[in-house]
Amino acid sequence: MNGIKGKVIVVTGASSGMGEAAARHLAAQGANMVLGARRAERIEAIAAQIKEAGGTAIAVPTDVTRRDDLIRLIGTAVQTYGRIDVLINNAGVMPLSPVERLKIDEWDQMIDVNLKGVLYGVAAALPYMTAQKSGHIINLSSVAGHKLFPGSAVYSATKFGVRAFSEGLRQELKPYNIRITNISPGAVQTELLEHISETDIQKANQDFVGAVGVPADSFARIAAFVIAQPEELDINELIFRPTAQEL
Repeated sequence: MNGIKGKVIVVTGASSGMGEAAARHLAAQGANMVLGARRAERIEAIAAQIKEAGGTAIAVPTDVTRRDDLIRLIGTAVQTYGRIDVLINNAGVMPLSPVERLKIDEWDQMIDVNLKGVLYGVAAALPYMTAQKSGHIINLSSVAGHKLFPGSAVYSATKFGVRAFSEGLRQELKPYNIRITNISPGAVQTELLEHISETDIQKANQDFVGAVGVPADSFARIAAFVIAQPEELDINELIFRPTAQEL
């Protein structure tokens, strides 16, 4: 057994980028995938392609800023497969900007998606995992949750918050045999840069990621490695970067 086959794995932000790559890769390893994202047609198409390739997947339209959507996503996983083994809190946005430009609506969006979306996902999954006395929660932080750079102040604040929350979960959930992993990607080629409304900041980051960024399936392989470990091993913190990335 590869440690993945037969597991019920829920992924948010599964319509593109790292979430999509993880869904496809884990399904190919034999996992029962539950895909959540706002773009219903997109995740339905991905789920159909997974099934055509011999895998198992269902799609559940999900906006992680809505608590009820997360409850429905996790509940559908349990109703369909009888349990939930892994939650990958992958959904995120990154509208970088200098603080002095006061892009307050974008600050709110990052807090709602990057931080509260993780909290809502965990709140929906925990009742099932604690009852099972097993489970694995994977939260997505970022290298920006370890180091700051110009334009990242609010984004980094949300990603530092995810790291802190992950460590708190790790300490509190030991009686329930629930594993917690915080993964911090570096420069990965995804749609995240499209969220940047400030053209100068967007171009600088596009140039940087275009020069050194790794493909989204890099994350998929990392996620598979973490999930495949035996239950007595809890990988708590993992940072990965392109070899060429200094930041």
